[in-house]
Amino acid sequence: MSGGNCRLERKNLWAPWRIKYVQGLDESSDCFICHNLENPQDDDKNLVLWRSERSIVMLNRFPYNNGHLLIAPARHIGDLDAASDEELLELTKLIRDSQKALSLSMKPHGFNVGMNFGRCSGAGLPEHFHIHLVPRWEGDTNFMSVCSDTEIISQSLAELFELLKQISKEHNLPAL
Repeated sequence: MSGGNCRLERKNLWAPWRIKYVQGLDESSDCFICHNLENPQDDDKNLVLWRSERSIVMLNRFPYNNGHLLIAPARHIGDLDAASDEELLELTKLIRDSQKALSLSMKPHGFNVGMNFGRCSGAGLPEHFHIHLVPRWEGDTNFMSVCSDTEIISQSLAELFELLKQISKEHNLPAL
């Protein structure tokens, strides 16, 4: 510190796999949720865990933490006002069932549930609202996230996807 100014130097940690996400943020991009809904034959490739008449659940390809799921209505709608009561009820049940599947498979200590509406709120896909369900563990905020604004993902998406499919089958999830 000099002259009373406290200035932290930011270090870079390369995460080249995120370029697909960053490049996909333009307004002309197709909706990946709708794409996944229209292509059930690619559910494994697209990490779609569950689908129902009104909703879809998939692993987030760019997770905040291991087990980060996206839960979305099947209709391409941008906010809660456009959702029917039936859609909202089903989405809530899917949050419950997703939390159960993650609890059985990963034993997290807690969860964050959140929604972003509009690009300025952080919504990477503002036209198709979705719910984030993020498992949390005590102490999962470590030096990487505090010092480097970086998260550590400790399991491959493919391995976790297969485990969640197995847990779902064993426990009859989702229980809609």
